[in-house]
Amino acid sequence: MQKKPQVTSKLKLEAGSATSTVLLLAGLFFFLCLLFTLHRYYSFYASFDQGIFNQVFWNNLHGRFFQSSLSSSLSTNVVHAGEVATVYYHRLGQHFTPALLLWLPIYALFPSPITLTVLQVTLITAAGLVLYVLARQYLKPPLTVMITASFYGANAVIGPTLSNFHDISQIPLFVFTLLLAMEKRWWWLFWLMAVLILAVREDAGVGLFGVGVYMILSKRFPRAGFGVCVLSFGYMLALTNLIMPLFSKDISQRFMLERFGQYADGEEASTLEIIWGMISNPLRLIVELVTPIDRTIKYLLGHWLPLAFVPAVAPGSWMIAGFPLLKLLLGKGESVLSITIRYALTVVPGLFYGSILWWSQHQQKFKPSLRRFWVVCICLSLFFTFTSNPNRTFYFLIPDSVKPWIYVSLPQQWQHVAQMRPLLAQIPSNTSVSATTYLVPHLSSRREILRLPALELRNDAKEVIKVDYAIADLWQLQKYQVAFKSDRRLLKDLVTLIDQLTNNREYGIIGFQDGVILLKKAASSDTQATAAWLKFRQQLQLSKQSAT
Repeated sequence: MQKKPQVTSKLKLEAGSATSTVLLLAGLFFFLCLLFTLHRYYSFYASFDQGIFNQVFWNNLHGRFFQSSLSSSLSTNVVHAGEVATVYYHRLGQHFTPALLLWLPIYALFPSPITLTVLQVTLITAAGLVLYVLARQYLKPPLTVMITASFYGANAVIGPTLSNFHDISQIPLFVFTLLLAMEKRWWWLFWLMAVLILAVREDAGVGLFGVGVYMILSKRFPRAGFGVCVLSFGYMLALTNLIMPLFSKDISQRFMLERFGQYADGEEASTLEIIWGMISNPLRLIVELVTPIDRTIKYLLGHWLPLAFVPAVAPGSWMIAGFPLLKLLLGKGESVLSITIRYALTVVPGLFYGSILWWSQHQQKFKPSLRRFWVVCICLSLFFTFTSNPNRTFYFLIPDSVKPWIYVSLPQQWQHVAQMRPLLAQIPSNTSVSATTYLVPHLSSRREILRLPALELRNDAKEVIKVDYAIADLWQLQKYQVAFKSDRRLLKDLVTLIDQLTNNREYGIIGFQDGVILLKKAASSDTQATAAWLKFRQQLQLSKQSAT
C-alpha cells in the first residue's frame, strides 16, 4: 500500500517529462516550418495556389464570398470552352470550402498572404499536440512522445506544411479532435468536428466515412458510426450532385474527369456515375488500385516509415485511413501519389490513430532495441523529406537538377528579389494585373488578377477588359528552362507575347530589371527599359542557338 504514492509520483514525473518533450518538439517544428515557409514566400518561391487562397480570403473580407478571378482561370469554362475569366466566379463550384470562414477574423486583422502561411503551420503544429493528448488516452508517456515525434517527423506532414496554403491543412486538427472527443464521449464536440470536417472541402467526408466504419467494425459505437457513415456519404453525394453544380460545372466536367475519368465515358461525369463506373468494372478497379506498383509501394512505405511500419499491421489504420488511401490509389495523375503534396495529409490521421490502438495492445514490445529502430525510422523520414526538396523549399541547398546543373544560391536569389521589388511597387493595389506564377501571390490582394500569358478578364460591370499591368519574371524561367520543358515553352510564349504587345504599342515597357519586365497598357515605353529588354532578349536568342 505504501508503494502506491511512489508509483503515482513516478507516473506524474514521466508524464510531465513527456509533455515538456512534446512541447519542445512542437516548438521546434513550428519554428523551423515557419522559418522555411516564410523564406519561401519572401524569396518568391510561393506559387499560384497561395495566390488563389489569398484572393479568396481577400474577397471574403470585402463581402464577395469565395469569388476569385484566379480560380476562374482554371474553370472548365476557361480551360475547355475558351471563355474569358471573370472576377465574380465562385470557387465553390471547384471546391466547396466553407470552413475557411473560421479563419476570416484572423485574416481581417492581418490581411496578407503570409497570414495564411502562419495559419497553416499553426494548424499542423496544433494537430500534433492534440495527437499527443489522444495518445495519452491509451499509452504510457514514452510511447506518446514517440508517436508525436513520428508525426512531426513524417514526410507526409512536413511536405504539405512547407507548401502553399491549402484547405486540407485543417484536416489533421479536426480529425484528431474528433477522435479525442470520441474517446472522451464528448459527443457535442464529436458532432461539431464532424460538421467542420465536412465543411473543409467536398471530399473530406471520405476520411470521416472511414472513422464511421471503424466505429462500426470495432463494435465500440456502432449506432454513432452508422450515423457518421450516412451523414458523410449522403453529404458528399448531395453536395457534388446538387449544390456545387449550382455554382459551376467544374465538378462534373473537369475535376471528376481529371481524377477519375478512366471510370467514365463522355466529357462529363457526376460522382454517382464515377462510383457506378468503378462498381461495374471491378477488373479495371483492381488494376488502378495496384498500378503503378512501384509508386504505390513507395507511397505506402513513405507513410509507414515514421511510425516504424506499425500501420501496415494495425487494423485500425486500415479501417480509417483505408478510405482516403483508396481514393488516392484509384485516382490518376502524378500528384495523387506524391507524399509531399497536400492530399497525403488526408491519410495521416487514420494511420496515427490506428498505430495508437495497436500499441495499446502491444506496449510490452516497446523495448530499447525497438525504440532505437523507431528513432532511425524517424531520422530516415526526415532525411527523405529534406532530399525530396518539397515544393522547392530548400532550393538554395539542393539543386533542382543535376544534369543539366540548375542551382540558385541564396545571395543570387535575394539579389534578384531586391531588383524585382521596385517594379512590383509600381503596380497600384486598385488596378488589374497579370503576372507569372511566382509573382502572383504577392499581387493577389486585389479584385482583378490573372496569370500570364492571360491578359483579358470580365470585370464586375461584365465587360471584357485587358489588364492595366503585366509583369513577368523571365530570369526565373531562363534559369529553369534548361531542364524543364514547361518553363522553356512558357518563356518562348512570353517573349512572343511581349514582342506582339510592344510592337503594336498596346502596352509599353515601363520597367526592366534583372530579367523582370513590367508593362503598362497604353503607356509609352521607357527608353532605358526597352534597351535593357532588347539586350536580355538577344541573350536569350544566343543561348537558344548555343543549345541547339
